[in-house]
Amino acid sequence: MLEALKEEAIVNKVGGRFKLSTLIQKRMVQLNRGSRALVEMQTKNLMEVVVQEILQDKIYLDTSGEARVRPAAEVPTDAGPTLADLE
Repeated sequence: MLEALKEEAIVNKVGGRFKLSTLIQKRMVQLNRGSRALVEMQTKNLMEVVVQEILQDKIYLDTSGEARVRPAAEVPTDAGPTLADLE
């Protein structure tokens, strides 16, 4: 089990356990369908990648319940690939 998921900080960052679960599931589907990871990690474990994306504020759950990548203007300059890279 990932230690970060046991912390309340990640739950609070997303807005609750249900939203966290939804965001993780939707982002994992995107990654499985070929989207690029937004963080550099030495793992193939998609759950770890998604958790890091959340912790680094690279993704969020929009009001319609879809997983979204934060626009480049809202992400620190070392954010990795742009939205165009992900398409």
